[in-house]
Amino acid sequence: MGDSGLIQGRYRLHEVIGRGGMGEVWRATDEALGRGVAVKCLKPLGPQHDPQFLSVVRERFRREARVAAALQHRGITVVHDFGEYDGVLFLVMELLEGRNLSQLLAANAQHPLPVQDLVEIADQVADALAYTHRQGIVHRDLKPANIMRLADGTVKICDFGIARLGTDMGFTSKLTGTGIAMGTPHYMSPEQIGGGEVDHRSDLYSLGCVLYELATGAPPFDLGDSWAILIGHRDTVPRPPRSHRAELPPYFDRIVIDLLAKVPEERPSDAGDLRRRIVSGRFAPVAVPVPGTGVGPGTELAATAPYPVPGFPAPGTGAPAPAPAWAREMRGGHRPAGASAGTATAPRPVAHDPAAAVLTTEWTTATRASDASSLADETAAPAPAPGPTAELLAVLAGRYRAALGLGRLDRWDEAESVHRSVAEHRARVLGDDHPDTLTSRYEVGFALARLNRPADALDVFDRVAEGRARVLGEDHPDTLAARQERAYALGRLGRHTEAYELYVDVLAARERTVGPDHPDTLRCRHNLAFTLGRLGRLEESYRAANEVVEARARLLGEDHPDTLVTRHEVAYTLGRLGRGQEALAQYRAVADARAAALGDEHPDTLTARYETGVCLGRIGQAADALDVCREVVAARTRVQGSDGPETLRARHALAVNLGRLGRWAEALDESESVRSARERVLGPDHHDTLLSHRETAVALGRLGRWEEALTAHRAIVATRTRVLGPDHPDTLAGREDEARCLAGLGRPAEAAGLRRGASGASASDAP
Repeated sequence: MGDSGLIQGRYRLHEVIGRGGMGEVWRATDEALGRGVAVKCLKPLGPQHDPQFLSVVRERFRREARVAAALQHRGITVVHDFGEYDGVLFLVMELLEGRNLSQLLAANAQHPLPVQDLVEIADQVADALAYTHRQGIVHRDLKPANIMRLADGTVKICDFGIARLGTDMGFTSKLTGTGIAMGTPHYMSPEQIGGGEVDHRSDLYSLGCVLYELATGAPPFDLGDSWAILIGHRDTVPRPPRSHRAELPPYFDRIVIDLLAKVPEERPSDAGDLRRRIVSGRFAPVAVPVPGTGVGPGTELAATAPYPVPGFPAPGTGAPAPAPAWAREMRGGHRPAGASAGTATAPRPVAHDPAAAVLTTEWTTATRASDASSLADETAAPAPAPGPTAELLAVLAGRYRAALGLGRLDRWDEAESVHRSVAEHRARVLGDDHPDTLTSRYEVGFALARLNRPADALDVFDRVAEGRARVLGEDHPDTLAARQERAYALGRLGRHTEAYELYVDVLAARERTVGPDHPDTLRCRHNLAFTLGRLGRLEESYRAANEVVEARARLLGEDHPDTLVTRHEVAYTLGRLGRGQEALAQYRAVADARAAALGDEHPDTLTARYETGVCLGRIGQAADALDVCREVVAARTRVQGSDGPETLRARHALAVNLGRLGRWAEALDESESVRSARERVLGPDHHDTLLSHRETAVALGRLGRWEEALTAHRAIVATRTRVLGPDHPDTLAGREDEARCLAGLGRPAEAAGLRRGASGASASDAP
């Protein structure tokens, strides 16, 4: 293809920005949408291959490209499109402005990276791996060259699925008998080298190798030839990174060594567990050691039993056997200058990193007040004021990324506090309208929304949207993101008409700038369908949600989490339309798909199963609903504990369906137990607590205990009047409940008086 080549009349190629064994990566323009993209063109499939081979390769490429396109995560390169043109298979990806980790090390003369960069890269890569592993995808070729760090500090993993594609397309000399593609051995797990069973823990081992190199300047086994490296992976426990670089945090040193365990079972159980350890370590008080003092007591590690690898001699049986044929052509990879062949290369010494020392002492929540004081002192200067120091900006960037990590762990209180602190400091040193300041404020709003504080979130998003519109433009993706979050907060406040109007405006801008099928556009279309349902425009909501389901299924797959979220909304709307059997079929399909992809006890699976039980009860199948609710309660209790909000929600549904079956004494016991737990966990005035209180009152009435029921209903009305106001629909429904109790007590005149002052139907007793 020439420099001005045009693929499929849409993607114009400009220049080659990368080459590899499988083809080239071009900087290009998507002329349909007017945006820069990267196009990866794989080697042509020539006529020397038989037709059956070509068919297999094309189908494998499409399958792997579809898998890559379905991965939607900030830490994974976005795949926009794929296809075949003039015999060349191609992928269209987002254009990343930054450098891969190999390039970062080379630019740093193979010196290790600063501590705060190490920890942030580990955190972000672990987060991305946790997501992909939940989707059942194993990278298999994780190495510095496949991890990009962008100019803003974002870390992205590249080439998901394509590593496996190389197995089919290569058929070269670098294959084991089991079909494992062999490249540089520096980052391969023992089980991968030997052709054993490879799962997500192989990626964790590779990540350990990457982090070791970033921390010390060289991989854990940087030996003279590939066979020696493979033996090292099998037999040798690497020296702890802190033995080369004493200022590394002890928790980070421990994590890397655990990742490099020879046996998969001795590594962290999954990337989510790894992330929790990273974030916990970042926020624990850390004493920064003085460089050159060596490693303290307790860092020596006992050698683990070697992992059995086919083709290797057993350890302790003499000199290594000659390299097997499949290993003889492997490259040894780069080695720092001055290394002698056949010997381990000691990493270069590094100077003490003052920014890292500042960062490690600023992670603890307890020192935030002193942080603010020290940062204020650092930024105060006589006129003319100098610009902020690079060290200060690095500290703020590190704290910002750490707060993102807290959010990913659902520690939103802490995340909001750290983001607010960073936003204040950034405003002081960069200005209120600087993009970084606005980004921190956006994250404050996001955390507030997750803390169920929509009014506070709305105020923040108002200011962020206005600032971004001034600085970046009305149609900039960041401006639209803030406006979309503003619409979400409006909906949480019950201001659905305003939310709808804002979603319509944002959707028009999304379609105009990135196209109708972009993930951000589809997310906005989903929210618009949701809002139509809350406005009572159910038929429109159903049609809009169905269209999003079809688009997401086409682009991401039938069982992608985003597709299933919208199918869940379709099911909910069908139920409100009175089409209960159709709703039930949708709920069951979503539950089955989530169970297959995420597991039987994943929270999303349990949510779909809970809704299945609710739907069964509403269409008159209370006995079946009761069985489903009992199963969900048991699973929720195992996963989230007996007092978890979702456990209590499932128990409330259990009480409702006991009542539907006429088992009112059991229903009363269950609802009263749930009410007591909710009052303790959520507070006496919480909406869910009042729902359980009402269910208790209904059961008392059904059992003929009208005086007790009346007392309960009056207490509910008093609380709703105080919290929601006298004219709120829930308050009015409570008065109707009270009137029914009075009628049951033979006091019709009082009941009629209440009804004259109330309006609206009673609140549903169903969950």
